[in-house]
Amino acid sequence: MPVDWDAVSHVTKVDPAEALPADLSILERTDLVIVGGSDGVTEANSLDAIERISDEVADVPVFQEPYSSSHVSKDTVAAADSLSVPAVFNGDRENFVAKHVEFFAEAAAKPERAVGSSVPLLGDVVESKARDAVASLARDVVGEGYVVQNLDSKAATESGVTRTFSTDEVAGAALATESFYGFPIFYVEYSGTYGGPDDVEAAAQYLEETTLLYGGGITSREQSDEILDAGADAVVVGDCFHDDPEQFRDTIPE
Repeated sequence: MPVDWDAVSHVTKVDPAEALPADLSILERTDLVIVGGSDGVTEANSLDAIERISDEVADVPVFQEPYSSSHVSKDTVAAADSLSVPAVFNGDRENFVAKHVEFFAEAAAKPERAVGSSVPLLGDVVESKARDAVASLARDVVGEGYVVQNLDSKAATESGVTRTFSTDEVAGAALATESFYGFPIFYVEYSGTYGGPDDVEAAAQYLEETTLLYGGGITSREQSDEILDAGADAVVVGDCFHDDPEQFRDTIPE
């Protein structure tokens, strides 16, 4: 289903390798669900999470954010509304442009042999449909400009981040995301730690069309409100969805 980004203020990040709450109806008040993670994630548990969430809250869009091609299959592509693929500005080259360029170069030149590319959105998706499948898949991909600001996080390790960005660099990454790369999402990720509003304020001044997401350490409505007041379009909440459903409910803005 299409996403009305103007109506999105709360996003839930679901790790398919972790147990889901028994009552998934708590997702009825979130605006978007993103399914993805690194440790222990497979195509099977990704598909299971996507399908269980979609069955319970059919009106909430569900994205898959794969870290590896092994997380994606024809079934996950069919089940999710979109694939959201990060380009990590402060990561290594492999996690910003290399895997994406490799995929599209291979797909354009020899689409029938594109299976097995290292891009984290392929799997066996284009095995039989060649150019038509590549074109269709590309239409379902949502690019995300990403800044990872917690060096101790799994996200930093996975994407080769060795230093955080200054607020000026965050602002520059936001400007590049919208004016140069044209990605629909810019994501400031503190991954388990509350980073406060400074990076959000720096990024927001340069974004008009691009949706600004902040994720990391949100455990209360007061924190959600602080981030939204700083200029974010939406907060992303993950850990407490799995760990404390009541606390999760408290993160949802009025």
